[in-house]
Amino acid sequence: MTAEKIIGKKDIGNILTVSSQIAYENRWLKIREDIIKYPNGMDGMFGVVERNEFAVIFPLGKSNGQKTVTLIRQYRYPVGEFLWELPMGMWELKPDATPEEVAAGELEEETGLKASHLQHVGSFYQGAGYSTQKGHVFLATGLTQHETHREATEQNMTCHTIPLAEMEVMIQDGRICCMVSIAAFCLLRSKNFV
Repeated sequence: MTAEKIIGKKDIGNILTVSSQIAYENRWLKIREDIIKYPNGMDGMFGVVERNEFAVIFPLGKSNGQKTVTLIRQYRYPVGEFLWELPMGMWELKPDATPEEVAAGELEEETGLKASHLQHVGSFYQGAGYSTQKGHVFLATGLTQHETHREATEQNMTCHTIPLAEMEVMIQDGRICCMVSIAAFCLLRSKNFV
């Protein structure tokens, strides 16, 4: 644990940060505890999870005249379930990588797909009430299949290309319950990309 820092600065929301300290950290995240004072004088505390930015990729293809999307399915230890998701990730060992580099790298790593065109569609915060992590949504088109380059921790991951219409049904019936994947789909749909 690092020493507590006395800050005494006001941010945009007129909340005074009295002190801040890192309570825990590993290569993927830091957990920071801030003691604050609200504009009305009330004392408070925020636990903040600091994480690098991530990319979520929507691999849009075509098969037999219909649009397809490539999903991954992997075991998510914190919730104890296998989840259907869009390919996504962050590069904790390369924090200076651009979102486009992360998107292209994660797409190939997890699915073996390379895209001739990656389009940044938008960004969102994953959980702004407790985390600094920002995600970038990319539409990947012009897909060609290559080998996957999964990390050793992704050994239980599988890759599936399905009709786009099936993804929408999977969201509606709850088979896809990953909020990042659902938010990315909704963002793309709102902009008429899918």
